[in-house]
Amino acid sequence: MSTFSKSQQGFTLIELLIAITIIGILVAIAVPSYQNYTRRAHYTELVQAAAPFKLGVEECFQVNGDVAACQGGQSGVPQDIPSGKGSGLIDSIITAAAGKITITPRDKFGIKPEDTYELTPIIANDNLSWSSGGGGVKKGYAN
Repeated sequence: MSTFSKSQQGFTLIELLIAITIIGILVAIAVPSYQNYTRRAHYTELVQAAAPFKLGVEECFQVNGDVAACQGGQSGVPQDIPSGKGSGLIDSIITAAAGKITITPRDKFGIKPEDTYELTPIIANDNLSWSSGGGGVKKGYAN
C-alpha cells in the first residue's frame, strides 16, 4: 500500500484576491488622509510667516492705543511683500489699514492662491486679540 503525501503550499486565488482587495481599500482611505496631512504641514509656513507682522501690529497698538494707523511699512509694522515677491509657498503678505494681515499662498503642494490666511485684530477691554480666517482656515489647514 503506497501512500502518496502531498503537502499544500501557497495561497489560493481567492485568498490572494481578498488580500489585494483589503490593500486597495486601505490605500483608498490612506492616500487622501496623507495628502490632507501634507497640505496642513505646508500651510504652517503661512501661519509662521504671520508672526513678525502680528508682532508689528501689536507694537503699533501699544504705542498708538489703536490699530487705525497699523499698516505695512508704518508704525513698526514690517513692509508688505507684494504679489510675486514672496519666497517658498508665500506669494504675498499685505497688512491693510486697521492691522488686518492677509497672506496669499502660491499654487504649490495642493494649496491654491484662494487658500489665504487672514488675521484680523480685535480690540476688547484695551487688549488686542486675533481672529483667523480665509480660505485655508475654512478648509481646516490651520487650527
